[in-house]
Amino acid sequence: MISAPQLSHRASIMPASPIRKLVPLGDAAKARGTHVYHLNIGQPDIETPPEFLDAVRTYREKVIAYGNSQGIRVFVESLQQYYDSLDIPLNYDDIVITTGGSEAILFSMMAVAEPGDELLVFEPFYTNYNGFAIMAGVRLVPIATQAEDGFHLPSMEEIEEYITPRTRGVIICNPNNPTGTVLREDELQVVRDLALKHNLYVLSDEVYREFVYEGKTRSVLEIEGLEEHGVVMDSLSKRYSLCGGRMGAVISRNRRFMDVMLRFGQARLCAATLEQVGAAALVAEGAKYFDPMIAEYRMRRDATFEELQKIPGMLCRKPNGAFYIMAQFPVDDIEDFSAWMLSDFSENDETTMLAPGPGFYATRGRGNNEARLAYVLNAPECRRAVELVAHGIEQYNSMKRKG
Repeated sequence: MISAPQLSHRASIMPASPIRKLVPLGDAAKARGTHVYHLNIGQPDIETPPEFLDAVRTYREKVIAYGNSQGIRVFVESLQQYYDSLDIPLNYDDIVITTGGSEAILFSMMAVAEPGDELLVFEPFYTNYNGFAIMAGVRLVPIATQAEDGFHLPSMEEIEEYITPRTRGVIICNPNNPTGTVLREDELQVVRDLALKHNLYVLSDEVYREFVYEGKTRSVLEIEGLEEHGVVMDSLSKRYSLCGGRMGAVISRNRRFMDVMLRFGQARLCAATLEQVGAAALVAEGAKYFDPMIAEYRMRRDATFEELQKIPGMLCRKPNGAFYIMAQFPVDDIEDFSAWMLSDFSENDETTMLAPGPGFYATRGRGNNEARLAYVLNAPECRRAVELVAHGIEQYNSMKRKG
């Protein structure tokens, strides 16, 4: 028998999503009649606003043709107006539409770094950065943050220890996935000073911009001095509950960088036309959905955090943004515990799915007793999901002690 051709090294090291890896166990639990509370994935349960679907339904063109590689004009202009409402004036050519925030991140990595170059990233970080970096041939250099201080950034001096001749940029996520941390003004100034001193790009993932519950934060597009260094990777997925719409954007005032974004866009032809039509109608509605949405998520956060605080040995800080909590669990092996919750535990035919912590780190051995919880369910369901976690921890640790 002739063996199959060999795959690439890239193919062999591409990781599975830690957010989705437990899905087969979750599906098996559901097949047994168990209700699974999904705290593992950032999929909002809030309805997508009707303007999106209405615009798609009333689309009158008889051919769904290729659109402009930069994005269709009505959508690009709607994003201009959105940023203008944030006091961030942009030129039309400062925006290129992407297929979700994912393509924005991948395009940005490929534009600023050669294969083998390095990007600094603060861990824990959004797990898919690993996959995008592998696709781009880029090496992520992880810099640790600590749960005890709410996962805030280390000092500039500490960060500089990781800079090498191959460092091309630094990635920030603000508000942060998976920790919910919102960067303070002094931390943003550290990032600015670092970029200017070492001539680095700042790739800023600002998908959760609206999700700030106390205080406020700023975009890198607002920071003086970063006009040539700042890149925003954005998405409509979270702020409009539009995850399946796959609508994102890359934004920068760096003309050479944006010319590359356009050429990358031309190579994949265009983003989906109908989704842009719907997204443009939705963005044009302004911020009317944001205040009630943020109030709802604040309530969910408080409910989730309150229940976590009741668990003996649980360590977490109340996050100020996004809709995630990264918590240290009183278990030795979070991967095993998370799988056990789906395969062996149920209470009144209910259990909870978590996103185990190691997948949010690049440093081997970190996150072994941590998990990310996405408070995307209503407050009573968040409370019940964490209550099940608490009962599961008690049973799991008792079983381990007996074993």
